[in-house]
Amino acid sequence: MIHKHINDHHRTTYHFQSPTNWMNDPNGLVQWKGNYHLFYQYHPEGPLFGKIHWGHAISHDLLHWTHLPIALSPTPGSPDEDGCWSGCLVINKGIPTLIYSGNAHGRQLPCLATGSDDLLTWQKHTSNPVIQAWPEGLDIVEFRDHCVWQEGDMWYQVIGSGIKGIGGAALLYRSPDLISWEYVQPLCVGNKAETGTMWECPDFFPLGTKYVLIVSSIPDGHVYYFVGSYQDLAFLPETWGLLDTSTHFYAPQSIRDDQGRRLLFGWLREGRSDQEIQTAGWAGAMSLPRILSLTTDGHLKIEPAPEIQQLHRQYYTIPSQEISDNKTVVTDLSTNALEILLDVDTGTASAWGISIQDSSYSKEIVKISVYKSQLISEHSSLNAGLELYEKEQCELLPNKENRHRLQIFLDGSVLELFIDERMCLTERFYLSRPHQLAISIFASAGKAHIHTLDIWEMNSIWS
Repeated sequence: MIHKHINDHHRTTYHFQSPTNWMNDPNGLVQWKGNYHLFYQYHPEGPLFGKIHWGHAISHDLLHWTHLPIALSPTPGSPDEDGCWSGCLVINKGIPTLIYSGNAHGRQLPCLATGSDDLLTWQKHTSNPVIQAWPEGLDIVEFRDHCVWQEGDMWYQVIGSGIKGIGGAALLYRSPDLISWEYVQPLCVGNKAETGTMWECPDFFPLGTKYVLIVSSIPDGHVYYFVGSYQDLAFLPETWGLLDTSTHFYAPQSIRDDQGRRLLFGWLREGRSDQEIQTAGWAGAMSLPRILSLTTDGHLKIEPAPEIQQLHRQYYTIPSQEISDNKTVVTDLSTNALEILLDVDTGTASAWGISIQDSSYSKEIVKISVYKSQLISEHSSLNAGLELYEKEQCELLPNKENRHRLQIFLDGSVLELFIDERMCLTERFYLSRPHQLAISIFASAGKAHIHTLDIWEMNSIWS
């Protein structure tokens, strides 16, 4: 099945994707008996959103994935007859257990399924939905998506929601057995003007000496994080920010793995029309695994998992040097699967950056530049049959040294950019045809110092 789209140059080489058709949110992330399991929202009947199932894949190294049979499918006449929507996986007395949103007639309620030891067979609970109604006394807008954890003998979960006229909310419940749930209170409530009217896919976890809440916002489509304290069943945010400055990254979920790392995947949304998706026959990709930790000032530090380095093959570099104009580094790259590491001291330059071009036509495909306090990412993309030049920009975080470290991951139609281990920018772009690539660096109106420029071609994660 993985070979169905093998000649589609918009498909990825080292980002996870479903074999075909539609995929969205990561679900049920777990490291179990030495392997990573990734479940995800999947529509097996077509490339557009529809009656959602749970896809399933397994990996021993976070990189190379094997597709497994569908884990959950809607059951006619049941609380999930119109879709098995997002949720998580916990181990309850040695039994793998899924908590997910069953969708029926446009309304979502929490459902439960228990699994076999190999996570291949799942039995839905006869008491579904295990929460029968929305909480009383709150005027809420939606009610779905789950994050579940255990404290002592009690289970807790937060459910994504929003309080009318106020903002997004993560609603806290507790249970002794994952079946009988009691509503406690809102764990956290946002400001609709700042972080949206509805929070999807809440993810709540301890990190260092703090706790972190991550939410995906409606209507603005951004992913926000809050870092703070958790006491008396209430979360008190102290700092907050964007997990990714783009709306192409959405609905992330994280786990603590056997190494004690907080690993996170997110859904990479498409940037093209339904008609173009229908023609392509597929939609969606998963982000690279990101590692989260805390910075000294209480924000999130975001890094790509080091396992990705195992995919490196052909290597290019230049020595440390000053530049004041345009300098070509490499030409005639025959792959669009690359990692680029760029460490630059701005010096006296007013702007600097990196350009990826079509070496056959000297046409710029991707340009990433730093100008004053702005990072600007520009790319060529085919949209509705027209070749357009699109631009995104974000404000860089303060940096006394005026030195910036960019990790750029280019893969088919995906661009993931890690900025100073503090910010991420994800984009989707669609070239009209495969290209031979050339890479150059530049500085203008002064000199910038290139400390590091490393380029790797990347191996495929698929056999």
